Amino acid sequence: MDWRNLPPLPALRAFSAYVETGSVVAAGEALSVSHAAVSQQLRNLETHLGVPLLDRSGRALKLTAEGEILAQGCADGFGNIARAV
Repeated sequence: MDWRNLPPLPALRAFSAYVETGSVVAAGEALSVSHAAVSQQLRNLETHLGVPLLDRSGRALKLTAEGEILAQGCADGFGNIARAV
């Protein structure tokens, strides 16, 4: 595995926090950063991956199919790290 091609960890953490809390504001609170910082990390992650992870067409953000896949991957990956630690 080439870890150099992985997205930045802060962006993955922000995405995971968003998925867990369901809100950019709550994700910011969970990470002790502003909601604007979370939003920026989410956009950075989408840019890095080249796919939209969130559907922004409605009033509320919603995960795209790709976002759902990454959400599961983050839950598995961060869960494995938590168990190892």
